[in-house]
Amino acid sequence: MKKYNVGIVGATGMVGQRFVTLLSGHPWFNVTHLSASANSEGKPYAQAVQGRWVFDSPVPENVAGMRVFNAFDIKTAKERTDFVFCALSLDKEQTKALEEAYAKAEIPVISNNSAHRATPDVPMLIPEVNPHHCGVIPAQRERLGTKYGFIAVKPNCSIQTYVPALHPLLDFGVEQIAVCTYQAVSGAGRTLQGWPEMRDNVIPFISGEEQKSEREPLKVWGGVTGGAIADAQKPLITAQCVRVPVSDGHMAAVFVRFTKKPEKDIIKQRWSGFTGEPQRLKLPSAPERFLVYFDEDSRPQTRLDRDLGNGMTVSIGRLREDSMFDYKFVCLSHNTLRGAAGGGVLAAELLAAKGYFDR
Repeated sequence: MKKYNVGIVGATGMVGQRFVTLLSGHPWFNVTHLSASANSEGKPYAQAVQGRWVFDSPVPENVAGMRVFNAFDIKTAKERTDFVFCALSLDKEQTKALEEAYAKAEIPVISNNSAHRATPDVPMLIPEVNPHHCGVIPAQRERLGTKYGFIAVKPNCSIQTYVPALHPLLDFGVEQIAVCTYQAVSGAGRTLQGWPEMRDNVIPFISGEEQKSEREPLKVWGGVTGGAIADAQKPLITAQCVRVPVSDGHMAAVFVRFTKKPEKDIIKQRWSGFTGEPQRLKLPSAPERFLVYFDEDSRPQTRLDRDLGNGMTVSIGRLREDSMFDYKFVCLSHNTLRGAAGGGVLAAELLAAKGYFDR
């Protein structure tokens, strides 16, 4: 595999910092460009994140002295990169316009943002679940008038707890899903130390999160028709999303009804045997096991299990029959790894393996 030069747009925020740590020493991707808001422009990266670096490990040496550019300086990004990861925090319309401007400048964009998740010809990738959605990229390039540039996005971090667990069961006819997610403070770009209101507290509202949790799985499970992704019509999903005083790791309590109810042991076999294209391709960030089931009643636990598979494994437990639905269970994923930057890096590896970054 050739080595690609990559940029990080929004490199100073929490997800941008996570991209920096994940890409340090990456076998395929070499960070050559960092950009952020005008407040950080011109500063060495270590200075730009001084006082707000969120990790215990130091800023990686390969980027510590690298100059930070303005995120709107697309010309310089084009000179220095083969593609970019975007984690810049702007309002939705600004984000949408900026990412399209990068793509139209022939810079592929792997986005952590929500702005283009509903765009029909933009793939929203969980690489083990819907790698075939990459097939809409030629149609997107035609719409944008580009030869190389395109946008691919990752889904909301909350759905990457329960969608992976339900995916191997779709052929049993998943009809209805009720889910409550318990989401870490890092999902809001915050830390426990910097958010005193979260200490000894639970906040039962996360703006926009329930709508995303109910809608985005339908695109992930949708079909590709005529160069666009058509949302699946089923299952019916209802969600509640709660912020809890945990640093990292989103948990979901899931209730599911099937048209053809499978046996409990069959469900566990599906989970233990499931493997996706990233595992078959042996992509660098792919966990050896995408789904892990715990038989212990007290697992998965956030602190114990969020880092399984370098934070890229989804943990499942407490599968049991339900009095209203067919089954209920709990799931856990690391929201800034599998759910955000790590998922973005894995999506980029998939796209690289399929040749979408080659000129």
